[in-house]
Amino acid sequence: MSEPLSPPPEPAAPSAVDFPRAAALAAQIRQEIGRAVVGQNAVVDLVLTAFLAGGHVLIEGVPGLGKTLLVRAVARTFNGRFTRIQFTPDLMPTDVTGNAVFDAKSGEFRLRKGPAFTHLLLADEINRAPAKTQAALLEVMQERQISIEGQPVAVPRPFMTLATQNPIEHDGTYPLPEAQLDRFLLKVTIDYPAQAEEVDLVRAVTQNRVGGDLDVSAVRTVAAPEHVVWLQEVAARVLVDDRILDYAVRIVRTTRTWKGLRCGAGPRGAIALVRAARAKALLAGRDHVLPDDVKSVSLPSLGHRVILSPELEIEGQRAEHVIPAILEKVDAPRV
Repeated sequence: MSEPLSPPPEPAAPSAVDFPRAAALAAQIRQEIGRAVVGQNAVVDLVLTAFLAGGHVLIEGVPGLGKTLLVRAVARTFNGRFTRIQFTPDLMPTDVTGNAVFDAKSGEFRLRKGPAFTHLLLADEINRAPAKTQAALLEVMQERQISIEGQPVAVPRPFMTLATQNPIEHDGTYPLPEAQLDRFLLKVTIDYPAQAEEVDLVRAVTQNRVGGDLDVSAVRTVAAPEHVVWLQEVAARVLVDDRILDYAVRIVRTTRTWKGLRCGAGPRGAIALVRAARAKALLAGRDHVLPDDVKSVSLPSLGHRVILSPELEIEGQRAEHVIPAILEKVDAPRV
């Protein structure tokens, strides 16, 4: 196992040393994930983008495409804790957050922490649980804490929720409300792999291996949780020119007046766009954001924050068609 990098003690401002070291560590984490996850490069990059930005991800895709493997691989790169919750119609909020239980021996209540007290939380098929259980994640996703019996308890840092939902199975599901969707920095669609990638995947899983276990043994631990927190702090200091900031806001404001959109993205959409663009730039090894960074994260940042009109839905239009059309109409700055 390689030695983890040791970050400097919380620098107050960007320096010429911070960004190259942070970019190198981010690239190393990305490389290690590739040892376990075959293909799906765009999905891996977007999940890491949200991770570096300190955000959460909603992953939409059919079962069996490696979502759990991806989360386990990310956790292994920094020796983080990983918890998976299978959301079902009978899942209770306390099954997610925990509760206070009475200890007969001591005569006092003690805290029983739920699976949400972790670094990486995989909320599998989140739309199968009722709204009350879904709402149990709202506080921890926004404030990184869980209130139990009125007492706020912080979750470990870094903390990230990766929720999955099946796009083709609607029986017994509860669609996520807009307020819940807005908590996710990015929504990522994971599709079937290319043929060559699928051949490599089948070979890797079936060769000299019994059963279908998720093997992440090839992934090395190259960081610790505190290094990831440091990476997130460096990503938050990636430089954003005022013209690019204005560009991101203009994209979001255009969604509010675009014909065919019943509801556009709110200010949180612009915030998500800039946060994701900063992390994307760091993954690319840069200390500043380019207009292309904003463009590359526009669909995953805004697609779940806009609501199409019934007319467009009848025509088979989706956010995947609308957001690129908006990007074509909004002039990008030259920096």
